[in-house]
Amino acid sequence: MSSPLNQDIRVLREPTVYLVGRQTVDDAAIDHFLSDHGVSWQTDTEVAGEHLAEIAGRLCYMSFAKPRPGGNETYLKHILEVGHGSVLEHAVWNFIFTGCSRSLTHELVRHRHFGYSQLSQRYVDESVAEYVEPDCIADDPQLHQLWLNAVAASHQAYVALTEKLLDKFQDEPDKTMRRKLARQAARSVLPNATETKIFVTGNARALRHFIEMRGSRHAEVEIRKLALKVLQILQREAPHIFGDYQLIPLPDGTQEAVTSHRKV
Repeated sequence: MSSPLNQDIRVLREPTVYLVGRQTVDDAAIDHFLSDHGVSWQTDTEVAGEHLAEIAGRLCYMSFAKPRPGGNETYLKHILEVGHGSVLEHAVWNFIFTGCSRSLTHELVRHRHFGYSQLSQRYVDESVAEYVEPDCIADDPQLHQLWLNAVAASHQAYVALTEKLLDKFQDEPDKTMRRKLARQAARSVLPNATETKIFVTGNARALRHFIEMRGSRHAEVEIRKLALKVLQILQREAPHIFGDYQLIPLPDGTQEAVTSHRKV
């Protein structure tokens, strides 16, 4: 949710997750592969990521001809139980995260098995900006006001610096370069609370690691909110891969994600 401060600043409390891409399966190519090896096989899942993870696992032992009963769900459950997580790396999803602070993305990019494309403060004007306020501050009127004053001061400094730097670089003939030079210097006063947007691509194994690390009670609250939203989407998308997680309520009213199949 958000609340207006003035025409230039908005305060955000929740990240937003958009699932923007998922895989497709080339059934004809898979049938060609199976035919070339003298076997026939068909999965019972319609989820491409689950389908591809099963193919990858079965290829390791060429176990297409006599699959165990139970279908894809049972097969991937066994994969989780024995920790054969490498086959999950073939299932991939694409997300856009918005309403996240720079503090959050500083932690997010430590997950090196994800692919990232993040909003550039060198090219994007932050004069009309959004800021992410931690719940523990927002819930206390005195702390909220102190935070608000600090954010407003930083924002005003950014606007003033940008204007003066545009004047300073007025001899630069390239207008795009002129704006970039101004913004890249002025951004130095923006706080970690500044909202950002980031495109993230991850495979199922990396996403499970992210959920376990950042969906934990020991994680920072903002990134835990994000991890749980990602989990809820993936449980609908690929329940055979992510259905083993449970959301457990915590004393502070938030939740954490737990599973008996950690570090797959």
